[in-house]
Amino acid sequence: QVQLVESGGGLVQAGDSLRLSCVASGRTFGAYKMGWFRQDPGKEREFVAAITSRGESRKYADSVQGRFTISRDNAKNTVYLQMNNLKPEDTAVYYCAASPMGNWWLAMRSDEYDYWGQGSQVTVSS
Repeated sequence: QVQLVESGGGLVQAGDSLRLSCVASGRTFGAYKMGWFRQDPGKEREFVAAITSRGESRKYADSVQGRFTISRDNAKNTVYLQMNNLKPEDTAVYYCAASPMGNWWLAMRSDEYDYWGQGSQVTVSS
């Protein structure tokens, strides 16, 4: 079992930045593609960003393209989400997720991921 522990959320004003971190247990982190998803009450979980196991490719939702950056440090078993120019519509609980499967074309689907973090609240005020 892989455990994911998130940190870095908080309350910020529109235009501010936050950096989320997600630390994974285990010795096979470098074999997993990683994703970030977000969810607000009453809404479906939506894809935010994903990164391949070695970090050579990234994928973003249109709503965050150009503002958010996903990265990873496999030596630290950690994936990051740098969020710049935050907007009120970015308010959500953010979840990191790990996938041992090699289907990069399915990286935006939540059911592609086997392991999930506990979630970190991000609130952006107007």
